[in-house]
Amino acid sequence: MSSPPPNSREDLMRAANVNMAVAQPPKSKAASKQTNNANPKAKSQMHRRSRTGCYTCRLRRKKCDEGSPMCTACKHLGLACEYKRPMWWSNNDARRQHKDEIKMIIKRKKLSEKASHTIQTSVNSPPGLSHSLPTSATFSDPLDRTRSASIDSHFSFNFNSPPNVTEYGAYNPQVLPPHADFMFGMNPYEIDVKTERQMFVNDVPTIRESTVSTFSTFHTPPPPGTVLPSYPMDGEWTEQVFQERRESLTEENLNCNFFDFSHGPAMNSRQVDIELDDNDQRLLDHFIQFVLPTIFPILETNQHGSVGSDLILPALQNNKGYLHCCLMIAAQHYKATMNIQGEEIDNDIMRHRHATILSLCEALNRDENHDQILEATLGLIFFQCCVGRYDDSLPDIPWHQHFQAVNSLVAKLDLPRLVSDPNEQLAQPPFNMTLTAWIDILGATMQGRAPSFAHTYREKHLSTTNSSLGLRELMGCDDRVMYLISEIACLEALKKEGMDDITLCQHVHALGDQIGLTEAEDCGPKMPYNDNGSLSPKQLSKNITSAFRVAARIYLCSLVPGFSPSQGSCVGLVEKLTNILQFIPHGAGGFDRSLSWVYLIGGSVSGMNSPFRQFFNERMALLGDAAAVGSFGGVASVLHEVWEQADSSQPSPGATGLAEAPYISWRDVMQMRGWDYLLI
Repeated sequence: MSSPPPNSREDLMRAANVNMAVAQPPKSKAASKQTNNANPKAKSQMHRRSRTGCYTCRLRRKKCDEGSPMCTACKHLGLACEYKRPMWWSNNDARRQHKDEIKMIIKRKKLSEKASHTIQTSVNSPPGLSHSLPTSATFSDPLDRTRSASIDSHFSFNFNSPPNVTEYGAYNPQVLPPHADFMFGMNPYEIDVKTERQMFVNDVPTIRESTVSTFSTFHTPPPPGTVLPSYPMDGEWTEQVFQERRESLTEENLNCNFFDFSHGPAMNSRQVDIELDDNDQRLLDHFIQFVLPTIFPILETNQHGSVGSDLILPALQNNKGYLHCCLMIAAQHYKATMNIQGEEIDNDIMRHRHATILSLCEALNRDENHDQILEATLGLIFFQCCVGRYDDSLPDIPWHQHFQAVNSLVAKLDLPRLVSDPNEQLAQPPFNMTLTAWIDILGATMQGRAPSFAHTYREKHLSTTNSSLGLRELMGCDDRVMYLISEIACLEALKKEGMDDITLCQHVHALGDQIGLTEAEDCGPKMPYNDNGSLSPKQLSKNITSAFRVAARIYLCSLVPGFSPSQGSCVGLVEKLTNILQFIPHGAGGFDRSLSWVYLIGGSVSGMNSPFRQFFNERMALLGDAAAVGSFGGVASVLHEVWEQADSSQPSPGATGLAEAPYISWRDVMQMRGWDYLLI
């Protein structure tokens, strides 16, 4: 029998020593007991686990100081502090999912804290950054290629010309080793890049926007127990890892020129050259600084903050009626947010409201500039939904009377034919038609009538080549789901005209199947953030579409004869909607205000013990003062009135013989209170 080689013999000796060390007998139980008895004071000081801490800290296995109404840990991290046993606690899957959400929130919190400290970094790129990370120098992004350096930036990059070849390996691969050498031959690293943008109005700095992008070469290891696949060839495996890193860190490809704006191309700068007196200049500055960022939040995410320069600012300079409309809205917002009461601010509101109507009437009499008239009229309707207060007693024209003028202008411009004719094939959908469709579809549900352009939406829904109207890019919901909401509104109008119950139920069943077809590619809601912490507009749109889809089902079910909110199907839909809305970013910078119609439909059928009510009140608290203005403030007023009436009503026997809660129509409540709102 041959003896092992010397190296093997040394390894065996080391293994024997290790085994001998492991094989030493443990301390006897008597000795252990004697030690415990010798220190009774230490035993009495052992930590007693609290059973009254909040469920969030108990889920995280962290000590809770049991503060009221929120403990210190949850308040610091911005988490929901729940002392009452939540629904997800009794379900292991829901508890695991909630814990993953908390981890994501904590991760973003740490990234934001890290971003608060300005990083002094040299201009030279870290080794391998050009190869291993998707930066503006390695991937084509039409938006990034045209950005200029910030005024007070620490870097002097010129994105319109290639950098020095000797400094960046992306333009000269021979200068640096291959990507795999950097990826596996050096320690991983992480770098935060802070970008700041300064806006000027008449050479006066008004607002500074700051964004932080985190680039990382850390690769998350697989969870324990994962069966790893067999390794392919070195080059193929390296390319696979590089592709995964590129997909997880790169920004989504977005079309920043998706819409055709009626006033022409976008502005190259954000400076507005308008001659105004001091009072109106103050209102214009307030509009640009505080109102403009809240008007189209979904469109802002899809176009990376270019809505102001593409849509609003050019219209301010070219459209007199639009300018007065924006100044009126600025005065309303200033009055609401600053809580100012007096004749001066009311005079500003009424003066610009009158000037807007006067300029529109003059343009109509001249029968010219129909695009500008339509733009200003849509502004009168939509801006009121964004920042107006519904408890304002100042006289105003109802939104549906303005929309009658919109119908005439849209027909005169022949926009329905342009967007539905397969022979036209527009490269860019007209923005005014997309905004009109948004107001038309959801506004029809507010009044219980068929949308004015329902035939156009039906043609778009049935089209296999040109179905998009741009609604997903503008307000987040997929176009086909919005078309189905239009069909449900048409069905409700037919029900009011006397459709028999059997035919009605057949149409309800058919529309329910159509809604189900839109769920084919729905994989469930997810947190709308990329691996680098940035917002994912694509996932955000999927979450918003899911919320509108469930709200559409609730709206459809409410048309069935004998409908009751206490029915099992309705209760299940409300719980599903509540779960989806948890994946919508909240707070002043979130998107709850873009889902006012969804909250109205879901909240109007939520019962006294429904988790939706608590969730809605929590979202209102996170919004702060913004929860009292715009459509969201109107929804809050309507829902509280509906809940008060529903909770005080007595259950009545239903079709099954069981007691069912009566259905309190939110539309009837609005008509009874004289609230003529547009809640979208």
